[in-house]
Amino acid sequence: MLGSKNRMENETISREAESRDIGETSLYNSLKKPEHNLVIEEGVRLSSTGILVLDRTLGGGLPTGSLTYFSADPRSMSEVFLYQFTQSRKTYYFTTCRRPRFVLNDVIKLGFDPTNIIFVDIYSEYYCTTCGDMSNNVGNEFIDSKIIEFTEYNLRNIANDSNGEEVNIIFDSFSFFMELAVNKGHIKQLVNLLYETTKDLGCLTYLFGLKNNKAEDVENFTFNICDVIFESILDKGADKVISKLAIPKIRGMVPSTEIIKFKIGEGVQIDTSKDIA
Repeated sequence: MLGSKNRMENETISREAESRDIGETSLYNSLKKPEHNLVIEEGVRLSSTGILVLDRTLGGGLPTGSLTYFSADPRSMSEVFLYQFTQSRKTYYFTTCRRPRFVLNDVIKLGFDPTNIIFVDIYSEYYCTTCGDMSNNVGNEFIDSKIIEFTEYNLRNIANDSNGEEVNIIFDSFSFFMELAVNKGHIKQLVNLLYETTKDLGCLTYLFGLKNNKAEDVENFTFNICDVIFESILDKGADKVISKLAIPKIRGMVPSTEIIKFKIGEGVQIDTSKDIA
């Protein structure tokens, strides 16, 4: 069962990331961070994603205040994009699929600095009892409704506490909410709140979603609301697997028609070479 209001208030947002002396093993960590909020034309301000090569491909970053949906093939390890996005600024990281400490371990193993990350632990609030044991909440309509309320409560706290500070908001993954046993209007209301919060804060918000979601109507609603869509694709060739990234939608900019090749090494490594026909 969900905790009491006091528990919600006391454990709303727990910082699990502590300062660590981590060597700059990532290619991107060793490079100078780009200036935030670059201006390329009147009325369009850009914020760095935290991935320098991706920023250059986009012309400087994403429009400030963009709600982004990252549609991912679950076999592609595309969650590493999320880890690298945290390197650009303070990040509120909502975990729904795993405990925060497991995500934190992966962030550190890849050589990223975790000190920007503040975890919002949706996973434990939903799947665990107050004693830390696994609960049987799955499919309980009352609990499912309450977890959406708990998420909205946290979003409002973030909006109140940011005070003009540049932040990211990440949901890993948003597919969790699409599969809850609730009226779909509640999920659409959450998407609208995310959109409004992103605009009010001028932040970058990333909703990580797995492909082939059964809630197609909610997913299409989310695609329509979002300002940016990333889509990871996994191609299996005769002798190797190739990971690709498409960005078909960017409000405020002309989206690129190019498919970006990437691989996971020390972070996200983007191939900038051009295919020759």
